[in-house]
Amino acid sequence: MTTTTWVAGFRSAVLDPNESILIQPSRGFRDQTVRQILHLDGGGTTLRVLLSNEYGKEPLVIGAARVAVGTGEGTIDPATDTVLRFGGAAEVTIPVGGYRRSDPVELAVQAGTDLALTLYLPGDTGLATYSATPSQLAYVLPGNAVSASFVGAEEADNRYFVAGVDVLAPEGTAIAVAFGDSWFEGGGTSTGANLRFPNQLNRRLHRGWVVNQGIGGNRLLTDEVGLRGLARFDRDVLTVPGATHVLFHFGLNDLGLPGMSGEPPATAEDLIAGFTTLAARARAAGLTGIGMTMGPYAGTIYPGIDSAQGRVIRRRVNDWIRTAAVFDAVVDVAAAVQDPDEPDRIRPDLDSGDHLHLNDAGARAMAEAVDLSYLRL
Repeated sequence: MTTTTWVAGFRSAVLDPNESILIQPSRGFRDQTVRQILHLDGGGTTLRVLLSNEYGKEPLVIGAARVAVGTGEGTIDPATDTVLRFGGAAEVTIPVGGYRRSDPVELAVQAGTDLALTLYLPGDTGLATYSATPSQLAYVLPGNAVSASFVGAEEADNRYFVAGVDVLAPEGTAIAVAFGDSWFEGGGTSTGANLRFPNQLNRRLHRGWVVNQGIGGNRLLTDEVGLRGLARFDRDVLTVPGATHVLFHFGLNDLGLPGMSGEPPATAEDLIAGFTTLAARARAAGLTGIGMTMGPYAGTIYPGIDSAQGRVIRRRVNDWIRTAAVFDAVVDVAAAVQDPDEPDRIRPDLDSGDHLHLNDAGARAMAEAVDLSYLRL
């Protein structure tokens, strides 16, 4: 008989809507229904959903919640439409700063399924705890529309109030957490196509899967767009059910974002110390830690981000990542996607167009750079 255990099938790192002007702002809801498409990294026989009011200013009332298999552009397979309950109740109030996990529901899903989560929000939510750049649209209708088709619904670019989906999978299923910045979250890849780095790496795996805990604009050392990597490690890595491995891609925002306000980039010494701390914390938790070199970004269209000083620091830290043996394994992302004639730049055919983020082909090249023996998935 096969034993089963809860593992993460989807994860979304959440943001405070009041903390930064560098990213697309959040929004609030009042007597509206929002349907969100959650691309499951892995499948199972039963699932449960994790909702968040971590940054809410008032208790969050969920008037009704349903899950179903999505069929595209906000539509669902009606035969799979299932009510979510919380402690047996169809309505739940999530306290300020809190999370609530739904009761398990039997809904067999395969890896790669698009799960549609539909939430009715009867009261004034205030600005929503959210994910700013999920590369996936949400759909909004007025009133209680949990059973509506959502054809012609308002489209929104963010993801709201959802932090994860767990699935019941065979015991021993391995989970790697992609913990980092927009190069994990999917900035630059096609909206709705599920061609982010973790998605494309998952297509190469035979056992286990990779869940996405990237935040676009996130830094390793400084709170700004989300808690700094050093501060959110416990929340976004150690709480992931079944986690066995963690991949790290940080540093680009520590080098680039300070320049937008005329400040110097983070030093190589500080970045190296931060990476060393992350590697040690992963090891202490029994996780396999996989470091990834920082990708190139010279010539980016965003003012202030590219600097001669930042380029030098990136090269120095990357050399350290490659040679220091701090991580259990290393993936040389920079070598995989750089222009061979100008190594500080992204190769033109892999560039999203802003010279900072990878396109779909670039995310695939990044995924193909991973030696699968490192993951043992």
